[in-house]
Amino acid sequence: MGSRLAERLRAARLRRFVGRDAEQALFTSALHAADPPFFVLHIYGPGGIGKTTLLRALSASCADAGAQALRLDGRHLDPNPVGFIAALRGALDLPGAADPLAVLQNAGRRHVLFVDTFEMLAPLDPWLRETFLPDVPTEVLVVTAGRNPMAPPWHADPGWQELLREVPLRAFSDDECRTYLARRGVDPGQHGSILRFTHGHPLALSLVADLFEQRPEQTFAPDAAPDVIKALVDQFLQQVPGPAHRAALEASALVRVVNESLLARMLGQDDVHEVFAWMRRVSFIEAGPYGLFPHELAREALTADLRWRNPEWYAELHDRARAYYADRLEQTHGRDQQRVLFDYIYLHRDNPVIKPFLDWQETGSALPEAPADPDHPALCAMVERHEGAEAARIAAHWLHRQPEGALLFRDLDGIPAGYLHLVALQKIADEDRAADPAVATACAYLERHAPLRAGERGTLIRFWMAADSYQAVSSMQSLLFLKIAQHYLTTPDLAFSFFPCADADFWAPFCAYTDLQRLEEAAFEVEGRRYGVFGHDWRAVPPMRWLDLLAARELGLDEAEPPEAAEPLAVLDHHAFSEAVRGALKAYARPFELGENPLLRCRLVANAAGDEADAADRIEALRSLLDETAGLLRASPRDALYYRVLDRTYFRPARSQEQAAELLDLPISTFRRYLKRGVEQLTEHLWQQETRV
Repeated sequence: MGSRLAERLRAARLRRFVGRDAEQALFTSALHAADPPFFVLHIYGPGGIGKTTLLRALSASCADAGAQALRLDGRHLDPNPVGFIAALRGALDLPGAADPLAVLQNAGRRHVLFVDTFEMLAPLDPWLRETFLPDVPTEVLVVTAGRNPMAPPWHADPGWQELLREVPLRAFSDDECRTYLARRGVDPGQHGSILRFTHGHPLALSLVADLFEQRPEQTFAPDAAPDVIKALVDQFLQQVPGPAHRAALEASALVRVVNESLLARMLGQDDVHEVFAWMRRVSFIEAGPYGLFPHELAREALTADLRWRNPEWYAELHDRARAYYADRLEQTHGRDQQRVLFDYIYLHRDNPVIKPFLDWQETGSALPEAPADPDHPALCAMVERHEGAEAARIAAHWLHRQPEGALLFRDLDGIPAGYLHLVALQKIADEDRAADPAVATACAYLERHAPLRAGERGTLIRFWMAADSYQAVSSMQSLLFLKIAQHYLTTPDLAFSFFPCADADFWAPFCAYTDLQRLEEAAFEVEGRRYGVFGHDWRAVPPMRWLDLLAARELGLDEAEPPEAAEPLAVLDHHAFSEAVRGALKAYARPFELGENPLLRCRLVANAAGDEADAADRIEALRSLLDETAGLLRASPRDALYYRVLDRTYFRPARSQEQAAELLDLPISTFRRYLKRGVEQLTEHLWQQETRV
């Protein structure tokens, strides 16, 4: 009965076995070779990647080659020479006094020694490398499998460099995944969502297939499969030494890549070198040029588990990472800043609103050229292909008028792959309005609703497209968005930006999430094609506050709607600002009358009062600003008299201007002239603060 059951188990396992063709071919070639190219084959990879399943398949193939398979498992061995030899003796079914190496030497046939869970035998590593394996007969092929590559001494030894072959075990390809799911009887209509979740990880595929065996009619959704998530997290965290190490893995799952400085900030520790060094040895953690990152399935499982199990800690880690990136954005420039910005935006990858609109694959294959000399014919041809001949004429106009705003992206072969053109609206002339309806409507909108003040800049993102997919979701589109966001964050005195879209309805949810308002008045047509336009007033919601808003919306994952933005700042032109200052001075001695003054919602008062300020705090901040700014006049010998006039009129008012003039020993006409000049001086000082904050 036992023999028949073993055969049925073997047959069932083989029916479900897919892929690993290269690994099987390598093993088979060595098994049949008279002089094998290697003596030890080491297969390594993270937990659940299929190492044990592959060893079973290789073991099953031994019989066809006339070889005997011997199987040991590090989990069941005492990690000392006596325990290992005893286990090998048991695999050969030898009596207690027998020498297994001598038996293998005289066996007259090839044997294959399989050692699974090899990482559990780390204490035995020197003995295996230097004593046991050199004594093993050459007729024996050794196959080990573990989570980690062989220790460095194996690679440092010239002998083992020739006789050891290491093979990293990867996730399944999409075709292999579909083959496996089909053999498990999973509806092909469910394959796409399963592949997106599992990333080809064999254990995850097996767990999901188990779900469908229980409920074949279900629609797969990872959030509705907590048992799968828990099983994966348990698999990934089997060998975590302690809470600090687990927290480090959770932190790495939230961010794109983690280095020591970011990890220290997220964990709130000064020194994380030991934990970081441990992470480098974890089987599902990979190293890249900028830091460490987990396998995508491990990332998703750890993140989903943390968000469900401890949402407060998830939010805290998210907030600490965001603060780190905000600091780095102010400290970096160029490509380094772009990479930090990508890391910042990556925090939003799981948000259900924004996720469908970004391809999170960072690409280094398309880099901007120097903006001063883009390939004009290539760019115009790209525009004509997607938007028509009239749009190409407009592109040529801007390439001539503002070439510094053009960026051409090329792939690794030098072929144009994307185009971005930022038009500076503060430089617009009448001929530009006549040449481009997009500029005409944008400028008209600014004049009606948000005039640019002296020294301020406006940007129209006139053209943005990938060469092959235009404005559809793609890695190039994601890179264009990074460049646009970088422009938002780093352009001094940027007041307003316009973002036109050929398919405005498609991009509307993304724009709403990123606080870009749809501006119907700014929409335009070119050759009968209507382009919707979205805009943002950066004076009302400045860049760093904008980033804070995005962070708040990211942490509102479970809400039906993103959290509402704080009340936007008021953006006043110079005339309205001057009127507001005069109103504030008149009400200075009666603070309750300041509650409706527009200055309370201007940037200089908001910054002085702080983000958490209530109405009373802002009123007090406004009164302090008036005091402090008037003090600048008092400190100037030339303007001190203006301060005295202001003081007796507003700050310590007399009963009338006539009495104030009498107190200052000034004729009333001179008093009023000085008062007018003092208000103007005070207003200009405040205006400089408002427009340069």
